[in-house]
Parts: sequence; structure tokens; C-alpha cells
Amino acid sequence: MTMPDLPTNDRFLRALRREPADTTPIWVMRQAGRYLPEYRATRERAGSFMALAQNPEYACEVTLQPLQRFDLDAAILFSDILTIPDAMGLGLSFAAGEGPQFDRPVRNAADIARLAVPDMDGELRYVMDALRLIRRELRNRVPLIGFSGSPWTLACYMVEGQGSKDFATLKAMCWNQPKLAHRLLDTLARAVATYLIAQAAAGAQVLMVFDTWGGLLGPAPFREFSLRYMAQIVAHLQADSASREMPVILFSKGAATHLAALADTGCGGLGVDWTVDLADARVAVNGKVALQGNLDPAILRASPEVIRREVRAVMDSYGNHPGHVFNLGHGITPEVDPEHVKVLVDEVHAYGRRLREQ
Repeated sequence: MTMPDLPTNDRFLRALRREPADTTPIWVMRQAGRYLPEYRATRERAGSFMALAQNPEYACEVTLQPLQRFDLDAAILFSDILTIPDAMGLGLSFAAGEGPQFDRPVRNAADIARLAVPDMDGELRYVMDALRLIRRELRNRVPLIGFSGSPWTLACYMVEGQGSKDFATLKAMCWNQPKLAHRLLDTLARAVATYLIAQAAAGAQVLMVFDTWGGLLGPAPFREFSLRYMAQIVAHLQADSASREMPVILFSKGAATHLAALADTGCGGLGVDWTVDLADARVAVNGKVALQGNLDPAILRASPEVIRREVRAVMDSYGNHPGHVFNLGHGITPEVDPEHVKVLVDEVHAYGRRLREQ
């Protein structure tokens, strides 16, 4: 089936190109998730999170659920940031209430030597099948986002073996065995680039890299162990025919002081968390990239009046300029009332139109 290149609603793509649009586009990190009763019902049918994520039909179903409720301007593949290390044979599982765990964490040179870039048509075919199915079912209404975790973030989980507040085991490797840490991160950068290129070929129209734990690093270590490898990924994507023209968004949580350096990677957009004012972020990136963000997710637990007020504050901070994609500063949380998400989405569009009339 041949699919047209441009979706009917292209606000999101226009914003990433820093072009004018009729209003500000919005999508929400983790917009397909536990806050939606229909998502919880589908997950129950699937039997587990992994069964849900690895079944293309279920992944397509939950990807589309928020678009059936809300006037969102993009869909994002339902998957997990840890698909690559799982495909590398580390034994990913999700214990109830405890988050991700790996049966075989990576701790030494022999462990790292065994790692290889996964086969995109083998261990990760389910992701590509899901993307192809979602693109078909979207019928080109809105763009489809593909994504991966960053090399640093993937390494955090792979070395620690589970979630952590500080991922001190990987940090110790960086200090005590930096060459070994770089070997791991280089392998992951090649795997992420290959993975994202395959997603582009399978139907993704925008690519995003989630550097969830980059903010744990100090300035010099961030440049050495996180930024360096995201720049490497962007360069790989720009060199490949499948992804060359595709916008790439980098989101490094807690790394507001590195926005200028992140913009210099050649990416098309930067995600911004809620700890930085968008006006300051605009100055930092100097018009090189679009900005995505940055409402504090906790505000969605406030009243509709407060949500509308805070939405306007974020948009006023960015100003009436092209290149803003409204989003949360991190993922939506499970206890949020879906009706509050509708208030958010509708206010972004309504206020965006008002700004453009000024």
C-alpha cells in the first residue's frame, strides 16, 4: 500500500521545521498509557506489559486510543525504551510495582563483547510490524513518531540491571573503566541508529531519542558519555536515505544547561522539561531547532481552570513564534483524569489560534 508523504494534519511537522501553522500542535509523552481505562482493558487482555508491547495488533490498538479521545497532532508508537537491550538477550521483565529488570546485567568486558546490534527483521521485527500497521490504520491523519532510548539511558538499565535513583554502577564504570564504558555506549549508539533507520523505513515520520537519565551527569561527563553518542546517532540518521529528511527530536531530561550543545548536534527539535523557562530555552538554542514542551505533568492533577492558566503561561513564555510543539515536561502519570487531558489539548489549540491573531 502506497502512503502519501504528508499527513492531512501536518501542524507537528510544520512546527519541527519552524514554519507557521494555524495553531500550536500538541502530543503528550506516554499519551497511550495507564491513565486511560481503554488502555488498562487492552493490557488486561494481553496478559502483561511485554505481551502488549510485543504484539503488533495490541500495540496499534493502544497507540490509536488517545487519538480517538483527544484532538492530538501526532501519534507515537506504543513500545518501550528497553527493546534494544531485550533484543540483545539480557532477559527483560517487568515486576509488578518494581519497574524493569534484566536477568543478565552487563558488568564486565566479556559481557560487553557479547553484545551485538540486533537484527531488525528478527528480534525486533515486532516493532517494525507495529509501525507498518499503525501507519496503515492512521490513514495519514497525523504524523507517526518512532523512538528509542539514548545510549546512556539504555546503559544505565543494562549495567544496573534495574531502575535506580543514581545508576551508580554505570557511573563507577565510567570513572574506573572509561574505555569499557565507551565500548558499551558505542555499540548502543550503532544499535539505536540502526533501530531508528529501520523505524523510518517501516513508516515512522518523526524520530525521537529519550535520554531519560542524562541529567544525572555533571557537565563534562554529560558531554563525554551522553551528548557524544546522541550526536553520533543524528549523524548516522542524516547519512541514511530512509531517515535523512526525517525530523529528529532529542529529549534529555534534567539537561537544561546543555540545550545549546544539543541543538548543535543537527537535530530538528529538543524536548524541554519543566525546570527551564521556554523563553530562556529559545535564547539558548538561538533559533537552530524547534522546542517541545514543557508543562509539569503534575499540573494535570489540578483543576481545569489551573490547567488552562498554566497552558497559557507556557505558550506565552515561548511567544508567538513558529517552532513550538506543546508537550509535557515528562510523561503523563497514571492517576491523571482523562478529562483533564482533553482540557489541556483543547486549550493549547484554542490559545494557539488566539496568539496567531495578535
